[in-house]
Amino acid sequence: MEQFKGKVWLMGDDIDTDIILPTEYLVFNTIDEMKPYAFSPLRDDIAKELQPGDIIVAGNNFGCGSSREQAPEVVKALGVSCIIAKSFARIFFRNAINNGLLLIENADLADDVKEGDEITVSSGRIEYNGKVYKTASLPENLLEILDAGGLVKAMRKRNGLED
Repeated sequence: MEQFKGKVWLMGDDIDTDIILPTEYLVFNTIDEMKPYAFSPLRDDIAKELQPGDIIVAGNNFGCGSSREQAPEVVKALGVSCIIAKSFARIFFRNAINNGLLLIENADLADDVKEGDEITVSSGRIEYNGKVYKTASLPENLLEILDAGGLVKAMRKRNGLED
């Protein structure tokens, strides 16, 4: 993983898939049509304010609730470079990786960071305000999926169907 920087959007504990993308917007046919409604139960305008490269930092149990794949898909479509949380719901974690969205677990950052601040993320570490937060490295098979942009693309590449 290469190093990148991003503006922080701070969220709390138990951000479920109904907060990430409320059920009533699943009637739309495309993720692009769903994007304006992402996180609308938290703040109506957050989807408009998120910029490519921004980073979501959250508390425990991010992505709990249903297993809908549209939740991580819409976050990725908004241009969020990664989500850093104290913990993730298991199904959301795998759906996010399968859709090419980087997730990083860190127990301390959410308690220290302020919304709007900038953090730097690189392999095994996060830097904020002169402090380094260590992170676990992802296994090679998950990095392969992320690098390809998702599971389908990774398998197509592995099987020689895509460059």
